Amino acid sequence: MNAKTRSEGEEEASAMKNDTLGASDRLGEVKRGQVIRVVYVIAALDLTCLFMQMGIMPYLAKSLGLDSVGFGYLQTIFGLLQLVGGYIFGRFADQFGARAALILSCASASVFFLLMSLSTSIPLLFLSRLPGVFMHGIPGAQKVITDMTTPSQRAGALGKLGLCFGVAIISGSALGGVLSTIFGTYAPMYVGLVGSLTNILIAMVWIPSQTKSKSDHHGTEHSTSQSSSLFSIGEILRLMKFPGVMEVFIVKVFAALPIGLFMIMFSIISMEFFGLEAVESGYLMSYIGILQMVVQGLVVGKLASHCTEMTLLRLSVFVFAGVGLGMALMRTVWHYCIIAVPLVFAFSMLATITDSILTKAVPSSDTGAMLGICASVQPLTRTVGPTIGGVLYKQFGVSSFGYLQLMVNVGLFVYLLKSKIPLGEMKSQ
Repeated sequence: MNAKTRSEGEEEASAMKNDTLGASDRLGEVKRGQVIRVVYVIAALDLTCLFMQMGIMPYLAKSLGLDSVGFGYLQTIFGLLQLVGGYIFGRFADQFGARAALILSCASASVFFLLMSLSTSIPLLFLSRLPGVFMHGIPGAQKVITDMTTPSQRAGALGKLGLCFGVAIISGSALGGVLSTIFGTYAPMYVGLVGSLTNILIAMVWIPSQTKSKSDHHGTEHSTSQSSSLFSIGEILRLMKFPGVMEVFIVKVFAALPIGLFMIMFSIISMEFFGLEAVESGYLMSYIGILQMVVQGLVVGKLASHCTEMTLLRLSVFVFAGVGLGMALMRTVWHYCIIAVPLVFAFSMLATITDSILTKAVPSSDTGAMLGICASVQPLTRTVGPTIGGVLYKQFGVSSFGYLQLMVNVGLFVYLLKSKIPLGEMKSQ
């Protein structure tokens, strides 16, 4: 009788313990969801402030006497700083935490906008680019999301950051124009400074100092970093040696490179090839922003929950090849508006899926470094893009971007079909 009573007592205690653990897990899930939503707000505000200054930067540079060549140097310097800082920022996030990294990015943005608001000469304008080395709001947000989601949830959660991007394109471009027209050229800088300081406060209050999810485990944990250096070529090479990382990273870099070159030259193409005025170009950018919001909010997450990541990677490369053919045949701005639909889809899908695959392929202690390497792809394009894009446009015309896009992505699609990249075929929940 005593044994039976003891057994029943143990079962009741075990049941109570399981109920408590289940409630704790549910509570933890709710809290993680709240933190992730806060991160979306921070990312949207950060990008909105950046797009505000991007819209008025050419006018500010011109008012200070900077010609087109000098403006190109200004953009190249910013691209180089971002290129160098991307990996360093990621390593900082791994060593000091995602919260500290996000606060560092917001603090750098505050200094950036402060210096821009004081830029009354060309040297000060160039000096304002320096904080850009640690301005990595999106990688910082991605790091928090990566830490707080399971591998199966990651693609969907990262994809929703694209909504922030779409909101920022529309609101940032519009606000920058309105503020500079009513209150002067430097008004968007003051608003950007206030926005960046607000982001610091939000991050300090709402984001926990420890964001690592206990459910995020990797089978490669024994191969974690042994270096405390914030920049190490050896560490980059070590990450590239993990199964599937080098192959997926090559696809990430080259699949969107021709489109990246086209977008760098777009301000010139919109004027000379499409014959658009500044206002019409703004409308076109808003259209792209709306497409981005729709695709990231309604399409990417749904597909990620029903298809494997390798299938979606192949799909994005295949669609990119079709976009290249369309661009090669493009003649009017209306053609571009039609092509923009599959273009935004392929671009969004490629970015989300490759980031998700690559962060799963490395140990959880190296996800920040991997995100930093991924974040360096765009600055690399911005650095080499003006030279390569200028040659292509001047020598071969707009269609050359399309033909290059088609050839590169047909090659990558065949490569993905034939190669056996070792990935965990996991769908998002």
